[in-house]
Amino acid sequence: MSGRLFVAAMGALPKHALSRLAGAATRARLPGPLLRAAMRGFAARYGIDLSESPPLESYRTFGEFFARPLLPGRRPIAPGAEVVVSPVDGVVSEAGIAAGGRLVQAKGVEYTAEELLADAPLARRLAGGAFATLYLSPRDYHRIHFPLGGRVTGWRYVPGSLWPVNPASVANVPGLFARNERLVTVMETPLGLCAVVAVGATVVGRVRARYDPEVPLTNLPGAVPRSHDYAAPLAAEKGAEMGAFEMGSTVILLFEPGRVALSSAVVPGARVRVGEAIGGKPPPGSR
Repeated sequence: MSGRLFVAAMGALPKHALSRLAGAATRARLPGPLLRAAMRGFAARYGIDLSESPPLESYRTFGEFFARPLLPGRRPIAPGAEVVVSPVDGVVSEAGIAAGGRLVQAKGVEYTAEELLADAPLARRLAGGAFATLYLSPRDYHRIHFPLGGRVTGWRYVPGSLWPVNPASVANVPGLFARNERLVTVMETPLGLCAVVAVGATVVGRVRARYDPEVPLTNLPGAVPRSHDYAAPLAAEKGAEMGAFEMGSTVILLFEPGRVALSSAVVPGARVRVGEAIGGKPPPGSR
């Protein structure tokens, strides 16, 4: 099926209802042997390294397995207060500079930071800064970690569609990431303002924030836009867990202009892992 035919077919489906049904299924309690067989089959299908996580017997549902933790020490965090680390395991979809507040979605397809963040003042502060779009496939570890230390100053919850985030949709659905449901976490860091955007997608049951239980879960009926700025910002440790996809999708990082230079290795198609350095303070004299 061509990309356009796939998108047309997906447009006709009730994506929210299907995603809620899938999410409910992943949280259902199954008999132990059946659940373990399902997890082993999924791991074999997608090449998941089960040695990195607790044994299968420790999970009560498939959803717990999908959002499984890592065993201690499996993702060392690159040191340095001004070193940006990858918040997820995944693949770089796009990366660069959000010139004029515009981000690249795919070749020939752009969208704006204001559309993505649903916050014009925040978007203006990040216009012209570095950005990176990181895609999580079913094989990946699905927890999200802080890319820098500092303070969480607030969040923005934006309801929306639940298009898939596969290559066909990314290339053929204009403004895909700004149309899908998403959770924006806003941070003040040693390298200035940073936004970490967790984007939902088809069959993504939930995105859950760990830093505050009051942050709304995504993909719930009757959702309305919500935002919150903390009177007393929350401390954030670089590399600590920020949240998790209960089923997976995409994370987008945005930084203030001139404050972060991404590594030359952060290019479309490159694999990244939690804790590895992906950027930092620009060298003296650079722009």
